[in-house]
Parts: sequence; structure tokens; C-alpha cells
Amino acid sequence: IALQGAFLEHKNLLYRLEDVKEVREIRKPEQLEGIDALIIPGGESTTMALVAESSGLMEPLKDLVKVKKIPVWGTCAGLIFLSEQAEKVKKGGQKLIGGLHIKTQRNAFGSQIDSFVDDLDIPVIGDKKFKGIFIRAPIIESVADDVTVLCRLKSGSIVAVQQENIIATAFHPELTNDPSFHEYFIKHIKERKALAQ
Repeated sequence: IALQGAFLEHKNLLYRLEDVKEVREIRKPEQLEGIDALIIPGGESTTMALVAESSGLMEPLKDLVKVKKIPVWGTCAGLIFLSEQAEKVKKGGQKLIGGLHIKTQRNAFGSQIDSFVDDLDIPVIGDKKFKGIFIRAPIIESVADDVTVLCRLKSGSIVAVQQENIIATAFHPELTNDPSFHEYFIKHIKERKALAQ
């Protein structure tokens, strides 16, 4: 989704992978036609929700994620947008796509000035440490039984999960030069396609 946030960074990393043929920048509902998967980038989740609502994307996105169950990956704000519940939202609440059976807390580590980088252990992408870039990042406060935790910080805070067709990260793999998590998402897309046949 190219409404705001780090969509170009995702696009650039995806095009480095040999299995990727086309990456679309989605801004209107008609651009969703025929897509195989979706990435909802980091940015500002409230703004993203408002723009998605005003551009007519909200209901088609809910359909793709919750009914058609295409592979989807949300990073940072995208994680919040995919959550069934979000805490510390702006006054008046925030519209969510939902589908991911988690409860998140926005800006859990503080403001922009409190952003940080941490070496993460993420077994699904390999043995090497992955640089997790956290910018006004959420944390996942709780997960349902059908959600698999992919990564925790040393403190125990959950920062990456997977549930059926949905992957979500509180950090920004697109801001690194490491395509490992994008490779994992492509593998996830292939696995979901194989299951559908």
C-alpha cells in the first residue's frame, strides 16, 4: 500500500529478489485487482487509516485480508492496522483492518527520539542476527492461540508474529540493507499459493 510511509523502501528491497516480477504501488481500490500479496508499510497508523478510508480502500483491504486471506505483511504501523485491538490510539479511536488476533500498544517505546536498533534472533529467517530498526514502534501486548510468535526482544516483548496469511513486525526490515525478511515473505506467499491449490 503506497498511501504513506516506507513503501518505496519495501519496493526497492523486493526488486532485489529474483522471484519478484512486479511490485505495485496501491493507492486506489481498482489497483488491488489481481494482486498475489500485500505489504502494509510503516508510517503513521492513524493517518494511514484516514487515507485508506477516504480513498475507498478500507473495505476492499478487509476483504483481501480477512475473507480472501491473501498473504499480507504489516510493518510497524502496518502491524497496528492489521491488529484486532490497539491501545493508546488517538482520541476518537482508530479504524483497523483487523484479522490479526493480537492486541498492540502504539508508540510503546516512546517518541521519535526514543527510536533504537537491536540485534534480533528470528529463527524463521536463519541463524544470523537481524538488525531490527524500531521507530515509534508498537509492541504486541497479547496474542491469541492461533498466532505464532516469530521474535521477542531480550525484555520478552513480542515484536514479530504470524497467523495464517498474516505476518507482522513492529520493526522496519525495509530500512535495512538485509533482504532476509523479504525473502521470508516471498516464501510465505509461495506456501500460501501451494495450500490454495
